[in-house]
Amino acid sequence: MGFRTGAFAKVWEVDPTSDTMTKLKLSVSRKNKKTDEFETDWSGYAIAVGTATARAASKLGRGDTIKLGDVDVTRRYDKASSKEFINWKIFSFAPAEPYANGQHDSGPEPELPF
Repeated sequence: MGFRTGAFAKVWEVDPTSDTMTKLKLSVSRKNKKTDEFETDWSGYAIAVGTATARAASKLGRGDTIKLGDVDVTRRYDKASSKEFINWKIFSFAPAEPYANGQHDSGPEPELPF
């Protein structure tokens, strides 16, 4: 599933950086049908962009689940520093409804490689 429109993401950290941007630490998981365990498909930091979206994101709390709306990913490579920069952006989202079988549990917080 990964970071895409329509994916459910669990919120781990919220950091409002300005009136138009809120930095979020998120994870997107799926349930392994064989083991019945949740496995992380994607985890990282994304920026909620735009006044209304940033404001709504700043009100989220650890453990909240959201459904991603319009999203974008951009990549830039800086030859001088030999570094790659990937930006994950969220332009809209909605609070997620609990799943039919009760509360959605996407497992423990994933470890980020940085």
